Amino acid sequence: MNRNVLILALCQAMLFTGIGLVISSSALIGKELAPSPAWATLPLAMQYLTTMLVAYYFSHLMKKKGRRHVFIRGALTGSVGVIIASIGIWLGNFYLFTAASLLIGVHTAIAQFYRFAAAEAVPAELKARAISLTLAGGVFAAFIGPNLARYTRNLMEHAFLASFLSLIIITAAAAWLASRLDLPPVPADESHQGARPLLQIATQEKYMVALLAAMVGYGVMNFLMTATPLAMNSYGCSFPSTTWVIQWHLVAMFAPSFFTGDLIRKIGVLQVMLTGCVLILACALTNLAGTTETHFETALILLGVGWNFLYVGATTLLTETYTPNEKSTAQGLNDTLVFATLTFTSLASGAMITHFGWPTINTYSTIPVLVVSSGLVWLLLRSRAPASRNT
Repeated sequence: MNRNVLILALCQAMLFTGIGLVISSSALIGKELAPSPAWATLPLAMQYLTTMLVAYYFSHLMKKKGRRHVFIRGALTGSVGVIIASIGIWLGNFYLFTAASLLIGVHTAIAQFYRFAAAEAVPAELKARAISLTLAGGVFAAFIGPNLARYTRNLMEHAFLASFLSLIIITAAAAWLASRLDLPPVPADESHQGARPLLQIATQEKYMVALLAAMVGYGVMNFLMTATPLAMNSYGCSFPSTTWVIQWHLVAMFAPSFFTGDLIRKIGVLQVMLTGCVLILACALTNLAGTTETHFETALILLGVGWNFLYVGATTLLTETYTPNEKSTAQGLNDTLVFATLTFTSLASGAMITHFGWPTINTYSTIPVLVVSSGLVWLLLRSRAPASRNT
């Protein structure tokens, strides 16, 4: 494996270790500290809101300063955010805990570019594999994050305080790993000369489908994943059961990354993305079929694999739509809109499960997935049309 890809995979592991812990605990912390249960997912929503607002800026900053420089500072910012979150838990202050999410969101925004850095560190024919292997770093996080939340939950007087304190070490480790990167320098003459306007880039058929797939794939996954701990709690499942379900969801999200890139090369990116849509629909149907721990676990495993196929595929498809001097603009817009979706779904999931219930939100989640499936089929048919006319 390329050395830079290996380091980026480890950085990804650190990132998703934190995400796994936050997913397992944040809504429950929010439920205890917030003035209303409907606001339980507000801290997570604020994290994604920050990521949305700053992703475009940091995409351009990397063009000026280099990815390594920004990756290091992003992880250190995450460390400060985790410290403030720990203080919020200690004081029982919901607003301080929520404010800490802003700094954690900065770290998340910057870390989203690990996969693009990996794609740029290898020859063009290995891009899909590099993106996939970088995301595979999340497999380690799948075991560490939720279990860290589970076993450190009650180590201190305040629930989850020890969990968030442990994240200080993890985010610091991410900063150290980023300092070991040896990425290609930013070309001195690289500029926007010859770059197409953003509107022209964004209105390409491939770009629109890739962007929509990334938004829906990540958004629906986040919508159901964020609501699952609250749903399991309401149906009488224990917290250890919840961490178990989240753990195997994260394994399902990242374990396929060891072969998703090769699968894309063999059967095609659109076919892999369509398979992802089918798996996410199967997740919603499983959740509608029952509310036992087995139903929750099976559903989130399907959701995880579906997300992987759709998100790795969308990222790969996106890299085919821009030139090197357009990448900061194209990538920045993509991640900004993806995290706009995550912000909405994080905030909406807590309120919707409170007011409408678990079956309703699973039913609603199928609609955008069907829209993306239609877009993928349309693009697939258009890509085959010239070949059909020439035969």
